[in-house]
Amino acid sequence: MAEVLAIKPAPPPGPVEVNDANGVMRIVLANPPANALSLATMAALQAALDGAREDRSIRVVVIASQGKVFSGGHDLKEMTAHRSDRDGGRAFFEQTFAACSRLMQSIVRLPQPAIAAVDGIATAAGCQLVASCDLAIASDRATFGVNGIDVGLFCHTPGVALSRKIKPRHAMEMLLTGEMIDAATAREFGLVNRVVPPEYLDQVVGKYATAIAAKSPTAIRMGKEAFHVQAEKGLAEAYEHSSRVIVDNMMADDAKEGIDAFLAKRKPVWRD
Repeated sequence: MAEVLAIKPAPPPGPVEVNDANGVMRIVLANPPANALSLATMAALQAALDGAREDRSIRVVVIASQGKVFSGGHDLKEMTAHRSDRDGGRAFFEQTFAACSRLMQSIVRLPQPAIAAVDGIATAAGCQLVASCDLAIASDRATFGVNGIDVGLFCHTPGVALSRKIKPRHAMEMLLTGEMIDAATAREFGLVNRVVPPEYLDQVVGKYATAIAAKSPTAIRMGKEAFHVQAEKGLAEAYEHSSRVIVDNMMADDAKEGIDAFLAKRKPVWRD
């Protein structure tokens, strides 16, 4: 009698998919239709980012999504369910916003550049996710908003990331009105770098990722960290800090190799 093999059902798809190729880690929000930033989704994103931080082979991180919504922000159904808790949900709300704040700061502090690939709606904490990335490329059908005000909730924490990417008046316009802006306006405001047809989004994001991945990883790591540190300082302190870092960068093997290669008219070989 032939042996019958039990076939285990495939596990359900997680809220996040991660793929690595040629030094690029692609993290995909895979919980449509809303791709809401539930606690589980944020934990999966955090784990992926923590993994990238420790992996020297990863040069660039791309954050993308499935479906028509990049991310609708926090999971309001999940949060509302906890209003029946003894404390009215306060402890769960604190846990949620603490996890979100840690996640957004992890993107900013990530050694590798992070690129948001936005093909759809990005609202509230979803817009915050876009603003937290170093670069953002959007399709021309993408829209953006911090519309918590429509349900009686000012988008306080999304405003932190937003105010560090666009002018205060533009940020307050979005935060106070809750109105969505199209991709062209998002580019005008400075929230996104490029706007492209949907069919070219992956190609353009891939071009940026490949170009960055080909640069010196030492210089990229030092540069990203120093950029964010100096941005939080006054002018004199920013120059003092940046001057120290650029000297350290000049002393690195990659800088010596890069300059030698430039003078010799050859391609550099990064040693990291």
